Amino acid sequence: MKKVAFYTLGCKVNQYETNAMIEKFIEKQYEVVDFEDTSDIYVINTCTVTNMSDRKSRQIIRRVKQINPKATLVVTGCYAQVAAKELEKIEEIDLIIGNTEKKDIVKITENYLSNLNQIHSVTNINNKITMTDINNQKEFVDFGITEYTEKTRALIKVQDGCNNFCSYCIIPYAKGRVRSRKLDNIIDEIKSIVKKGLQEVVITGIHIASYGVDFKDSNIRLIDLLEEINKIDGLKRIRLGSLEPNIVTDEFVQRLKKVDKICNHFHLSLQSGCTQTLKRMNRKYTAEDFEKVVQRLRNAFPNVALTTDIIVGFPGETDEEFNITYNFLKKINFYKMHIFKYSQRKGTRAAVMPNQIDGNIKEERSNKLIELSSKNEKNFLNKYINKETEVLFEQKEDNYIKGHTLNYMVVKVKYKNIENKIINVKLIDEDNLELIGEITQ
Repeated sequence: MKKVAFYTLGCKVNQYETNAMIEKFIEKQYEVVDFEDTSDIYVINTCTVTNMSDRKSRQIIRRVKQINPKATLVVTGCYAQVAAKELEKIEEIDLIIGNTEKKDIVKITENYLSNLNQIHSVTNINNKITMTDINNQKEFVDFGITEYTEKTRALIKVQDGCNNFCSYCIIPYAKGRVRSRKLDNIIDEIKSIVKKGLQEVVITGIHIASYGVDFKDSNIRLIDLLEEINKIDGLKRIRLGSLEPNIVTDEFVQRLKKVDKICNHFHLSLQSGCTQTLKRMNRKYTAEDFEKVVQRLRNAFPNVALTTDIIVGFPGETDEEFNITYNFLKKINFYKMHIFKYSQRKGTRAAVMPNQIDGNIKEERSNKLIELSSKNEKNFLNKYINKETEVLFEQKEDNYIKGHTLNYMVVKVKYKNIENKIINVKLIDEDNLELIGEITQ
């Protein structure tokens, strides 16, 4: 039996697609092994959201032939999509596959190894690159029902691509325009996963707020999809991936709070708390708009946890603009913030903007926001000490088993065999931004 190993960088969409590719290989009788083990084929699913992502991808690529010099190395994902010619110069790589071709990865790889030269997509003269123009992709590429998952929750990809073209972001060029998955296919996949005993799904995509905007024959949007998913018997939790603030209207929230399986944790993509900075980023809302969104969610969902992404050091961000952002974030009081130092990304408008920010200033601003985030997180968690809540337990770690609450707090209890069970827990302490609990039932 041939062996295949995977390494995934980047977002939840990449993880879902890795799971789907793993399933394709398993269907063809391959054995999936750990990346550090000796394997016949290695697949690296790359990310390109920052220059650091590119660098990390290259490091992993070069690691493969150190593990097994005779292995076949297949590189796919967003970095492969936007920089195929650059990757082609790396001798260790045997095959470069675009995002659209991932669903056919087994056939493409086996054809390549057999020297059949019958790959269905455009290839170059030495048969190393297999890739179509992502910008011409009009339909959602459906992997079919994907049941493979390493955790007790399942990622469900519902759409691909983005039409927003934020000035710092390369993703529309790596993933193409918005393409939504058919509702029936999503429902069928979730039903299949629920039959296996999984209780939580995470709705993910490149820009899930755009779900359905490309449908020509229906008015189905994200909220309609969520209402349909909510009807599935046996499913206990629906968790949303990153949301664009503009989708969170009064109507959206009023309908969403009736989706009784929805988790009261929302990740809102903010990027900056300064309206002038947001304008340069080509974000289509103001700080004031965002604040109204936060208020809607907090009014509708008790104990809601709000998380966000912030970019510091965006071109032209003055000390005054950063201070506006800092004070805005203190006011909003997120549960947790993911802080990113702006990284110039070739091919984006921001990369050639004037007034690029010095690295030391970015570091200083980043540290200040990380400190604020840690303080917020600790305060948020401490509010739950001596309270009871339900936890979906997921995995063993040392002498504990860990899981998540509805609002995505990490809880650990002394180890018991309770994986994939939702259990009531009393929270008794906080430890390194995790809650310690005792089972009460």
